[in-house]
Amino acid sequence: MAVEIERKFLLRDDNWRNAVHRTVPMAQGYLNDAAALARGEQRASVRVRLQDDVAFLNIKSREVGLSRQEFEYPVPTDDARALLELCVGGRIEKRRHLVRHGAHLWEIDEFEGNNAGLVVAEIELGDEHELFERPDWLGNEVTQLQRYYNLALADRPYRDWSRDERVGH
Repeated sequence: MAVEIERKFLLRDDNWRNAVHRTVPMAQGYLNDAAALARGEQRASVRVRLQDDVAFLNIKSREVGLSRQEFEYPVPTDDARALLELCVGGRIEKRRHLVRHGAHLWEIDEFEGNNAGLVVAEIELGDEHELFERPDWLGNEVTQLQRYYNLALADRPYRDWSRDERVGH
């Protein structure tokens, strides 16, 4: 069993774009919805992701915060395309930009479609208390705000958020 320790941030500006060393287009969807998790009927999200020419089935425990159990398995791309058609809620489309800063790799997700306009930076850590160098372009932390989770974005996209929700309150 793997544990994912991840922090999410908004971005202060676009200066991160100068440091991108790779961009990967992604499409993903969920085989369960946020409401079932919120009601406690399910204890994990089940996601299928297609990125470039590879695909994965991913299962994450429903904890909110820095640490969650995570399981990921490769699947054939044709299977992933078929699974995406079975997903509930909206499909998440994004471009993931990889940026190295200090000793860490940042994943900056620039959302498209119904979530266009939302850009979130994520960093995976080895420990919840691990220190990391904060780039100048990093804004407010939103790790604890569920609306920034991809599962929540599939259910209620960024285009439907109020102005206050969009500024990270």
